[in-house]
Amino acid sequence: MNADKTVVIDKINDKASLIGDVADRIWEYAELSLKEYKSCDLYCEVLEKEGFNVEKGICNIETAFSASFGSGKPVIGILAEYDALSGLSQERGAVAQNPVTEGGNGHGCGHNLLGAGSLAAAIGIKEYLSSTGCSGTVIMYGCPGEEGCASKAFMARDGEWKKLDAALTWHPADSNEVVTGSSNSCIQVKYTFHGIASHASGAPERGRSALDAVELMNIGVQFLREHMGDKARVHYAITDAGGVSPNVVQPRAEVLYMVRSNHVREAVELQKRVDKIAEGAALMTETTYDRTFIDGLSDTVTNRTLEKVVYSNFKDLGVVRFTDEEKEFAVKLSKTYDKGSKVAGIGSGFSEDYAAEVIKLKGDSDGMNEFLLPYFTGEAFAPASTDVGDVSWQCPTVQVHVAAWPDGCPGHSWQNVSSAGSSIGHKAAVHAGKILAATAVDLFEKPELLKEAWAEFEQRTKDGYVCPIPADAVARMP
Repeated sequence: MNADKTVVIDKINDKASLIGDVADRIWEYAELSLKEYKSCDLYCEVLEKEGFNVEKGICNIETAFSASFGSGKPVIGILAEYDALSGLSQERGAVAQNPVTEGGNGHGCGHNLLGAGSLAAAIGIKEYLSSTGCSGTVIMYGCPGEEGCASKAFMARDGEWKKLDAALTWHPADSNEVVTGSSNSCIQVKYTFHGIASHASGAPERGRSALDAVELMNIGVQFLREHMGDKARVHYAITDAGGVSPNVVQPRAEVLYMVRSNHVREAVELQKRVDKIAEGAALMTETTYDRTFIDGLSDTVTNRTLEKVVYSNFKDLGVVRFTDEEKEFAVKLSKTYDKGSKVAGIGSGFSEDYAAEVIKLKGDSDGMNEFLLPYFTGEAFAPASTDVGDVSWQCPTVQVHVAAWPDGCPGHSWQNVSSAGSSIGHKAAVHAGKILAATAVDLFEKPELLKEAWAEFEQRTKDGYVCPIPADAVARMP
């Protein structure tokens, strides 16, 4: 760490209690996608007090915001999320399932930490710009609805990320690593079929079943599976089966579809085929249907240049160290779930040698991972989806994982909620802020890095970005 980075790290350390307090308050709010009003207000209030210029409701999303400081280029964006998940209410720091509110919400993906860590990074970068007086701007983006509406993709449709020279972000995890490789793109569409009600026995010929249309659509998609790419996925949920009376021809039924493929261009084309199946189902049943676009997001675009910069800073800063009490808690928590493979979660495409190295590093530990995974240079792929992908199609983007819960802890679980509300989570958020801020210092001080990152970005995106969000779509929950 050079002198400028030391100033940044010291500032984040000074703000550690604030970062922990924000993480805890967001954890307590546990607001669902697009309903994060308290969370948004808290971030905006804190950022204004810290000297940022705050704008709420950007890109016509009520709970989205931007907070900027500085002037001129380069412009570095820091991405924050703060939405929770339904049904995951859980006592903090507990090793047994115990909801705070039965059926309530909880931060099962650690977004209370994600936003707080991004806040730490933004404060650290502001300190650097203030102390050096150099040209540059930092913008912290509040990105709501990652779990349900993909707000970053809506922002991409509006060209928001084109303002940036680079975007930095992180995510709580069970390991410490630089994220690389691609992910799946994803599109959600709701189909609501409308038929004609009738007595199912007395006058069946007069009825037109919306439920029949839903079932025929589902059958059509089953046959489509034979003709999809290897990395394509299609999921569905019947959200309205038309009622509970079998002696009524159901006049209304609804199904929600999720279409995935490795590349967003492929997902958009596959979605068109699913649309045609819906049209065919309506024709076969003499029903009509409404198509409602819910959300869409793109695959991630790798940027090796930024990955190497952030990995270097991660190595210099090391990883979070935990107290004996925190380690004991982590071991106890790990006994409440199936930990699976030692290489679970690192994605596909990694070599046998890399997997062996991961297994060796993890050893027999069942608690917190206190090491940095080696930088993976292969072509990794994660079948999950993230709207960070749309950011990466408009500017060079990089993401890291910082251990915030025990090894093998399942995603979207009460165990995550418990750990994310503990001192373990606080430490992860503060440390993530330091990594991102130190990386930003390098980008401010070494313009050749951004030049190289953009050259790589332009090469990887030369075929063009196909935004999955239609021009008339609005951010909404299913």
